[in-house]
Amino acid sequence: MSTFLTVPLTDAEAAAAAGGVVVALILGLVGYVIGCLGLMGVFTKAGQPGWAAFVPIYNTIVLLQVVGRPLWWFLLLLVPGVNLVAMIIIMNDLSKSFGHDAGFTVGLVLLTVVFTWILWLGSSTYRGPAAAAASPQRPAYA
Repeated sequence: MSTFLTVPLTDAEAAAAAGGVVVALILGLVGYVIGCLGLMGVFTKAGQPGWAAFVPIYNTIVLLQVVGRPLWWFLLLLVPGVNLVAMIIIMNDLSKSFGHDAGFTVGLVLLTVVFTWILWLGSSTYRGPAAAAASPQRPAYA
């Protein structure tokens, strides 16, 4: 038999807790929209539909298409630990797809929201999927 200690909340404490939850939800929603707006700008510069940035799983699939990685890389993003390495590679590909170097990749990894806005609003132009250009082409056998 287990016993739980319950502490009754006063009306003011319950209202404060509910208010804290509402504030956290609003801040989370604002953060999500700000992040998606930057990604939307990146997608539109890359010739993809901007609305795709707001759809949670589909935006990752579109990002993989923008950088030229195969869609099975989405599965890598589901594996703990592997997803960190895969996302760093994807951010590097995104940086190269817009003509930037490793320094910009570090910015994308550490401050993704800020650097996607820089890609969107800055003078960067989409140069095509960097991963597809870097991968060796298999010879066509007749």
